[in-house]
Amino acid sequence: MRTSIRPLAAAALLLTAATATACSTSSGDAAGSTGKGTAPGGAGTTIHVVAAENFWGSIATQLGGSHVKVTSIITNPETDPHDYEPTASDARTVAGAQYAIVNGIGYDAWADKLLAASPSAGRKDLVVGDLVGIKPGGNPHRWYSPQDVHQVIERITADYQRIDPADAADFDRLKTTFENTTLGPYNQEIATIKAKYTGTPIGASESIVSPLADGLGLKMLTPSSFLTAISEGSDPTAHDKSAIDAQIKDRKIRIYVYNSQNSTPDVQQQVKEAKAEGIPVATVTETLTPAGASFQQWQVRQLQGIAAALAKATGR
Repeated sequence: MRTSIRPLAAAALLLTAATATACSTSSGDAAGSTGKGTAPGGAGTTIHVVAAENFWGSIATQLGGSHVKVTSIITNPETDPHDYEPTASDARTVAGAQYAIVNGIGYDAWADKLLAASPSAGRKDLVVGDLVGIKPGGNPHRWYSPQDVHQVIERITADYQRIDPADAADFDRLKTTFENTTLGPYNQEIATIKAKYTGTPIGASESIVSPLADGLGLKMLTPSSFLTAISEGSDPTAHDKSAIDAQIKDRKIRIYVYNSQNSTPDVQQQVKEAKAEGIPVATVTETLTPAGASFQQWQVRQLQGIAAALAKATGR
């Protein structure tokens, strides 16, 4: 996961540096607010939320509507969430939040440290990995698992209702609209791919694709050790690279899916080889692209790309 581990003291220093100004309001984040203002659309409070990554932040925003103010720390598509260096502003945002959402499973260890450095009895924390039961060392890319995404939606809504019970009915309405209408195209693309292409063998560049492949019913042939190595920023073995070369040359995979935000020389070579063999290539990214896209816009576009590649490969 290309993870750069920093000591807890670093996060603590950031928090200390931020404490003096934690009661001031800064544009674009949740820093300094007591979170007790009246929500424009309801009788309760405005919940100040911090999300480590914008894919979870997008979902949290849509589930909260006018009752929440969400700040996502990772928003730039050029930023690698694995080894992000948090700032003093990030520490202020966490210190002022009533609700924090982090991915966990080692993906955003820096966020775990920020939470630990600013413990608060008044803040509720959601660690997605803990929620979905993935232990350390497991695949952290849970936003690519449709099942896990819906589980997170349920928990965020329940947590909003606990924090702001006066607006519980509105949160139910927002969740129903989001799941049944807003995510309709997302759900439909998944169902269609699964119905038409279950069992189709595919190759991929890294483990970010694995939860999605599982959710779509596709058969991942790329060695898991290679997927993990690329995801974690380590060198894949010659044996794995040779096995993938053979899969491409022998056309054992029907499509190849790669993370364009982590395109190493080994991955670039595999993409080149796949195209040379006439194997359709589809791309995914780690975080929202473009930066202003919603979760569903981003995911549907990628799913459509995978569906088009599968149709080209299979003629269906």
